Amino acid sequence: MTNRHHERHKIETIGWLRAAVLGANDGIVSTASLILGVASAQVSTQSILITGVAGLVAGAMSMATGEYISVHSQSDTEDAALAEEKVELKENYEGEIRELTGIYVRRGLEHKFAREVAEKLMENNALDAHARDELGINELSAAKPVQAAFSSATSFSLGAAIPLLTAVLFAHANLIVAVIVTALLGLALLGGLAARAGGAKILPAVVRVTFWSALAMIITSGIGKLLGTAI
Repeated sequence: MTNRHHERHKIETIGWLRAAVLGANDGIVSTASLILGVASAQVSTQSILITGVAGLVAGAMSMATGEYISVHSQSDTEDAALAEEKVELKENYEGEIRELTGIYVRRGLEHKFAREVAEKLMENNALDAHARDELGINELSAAKPVQAAFSSATSFSLGAAIPLLTAVLFAHANLIVAVIVTALLGLALLGGLAARAGGAKILPAVVRVTFWSALAMIITSGIGKLLGTAI
């Protein structure tokens, strides 16, 4: 009895990984920057916490709404393309076989064999064959608006919770340093985990995410300090 060979490539995780990393990274950076900007303006601890909570809620809702609209637009486009393909299959089945045959020929198959493959796949499920090989739509890439919105809001909230909890735990005098340190540590960990899950090099990912995030927090903190001095 032979063992079945199963392969799982890192590229299969790229969809959910991109959304999760983007949401958590945005949650940490935007909330930490918001807290640092307000704290640098020398306001009360209560005002800082209210600002942080408001940033978390607003950011999560914004991420969910934006992701839902974006992915729903993709879903609508896919549905329209599939509906058009159904009509073409009904009106010109032979032409659709030739079209699929041409795709396989361009991928390196001999014409006769490409024709046999196209006919066999279309006998099994013509729409699925054209969706996958002509339109590039499959189960992994198909748009899921609600799932995408929920994932983005959740990952943003988890990321935003890091600087927000830091602001709750540390005294006002140490708040700025504590938020910067915990945010950068969280971002470095996130960048490392994302790189590992995606099969990429860890160090460049960590350096990239911490550098640009630190720059964003420095700029926001500087603006808050200037405004606090001016007011």
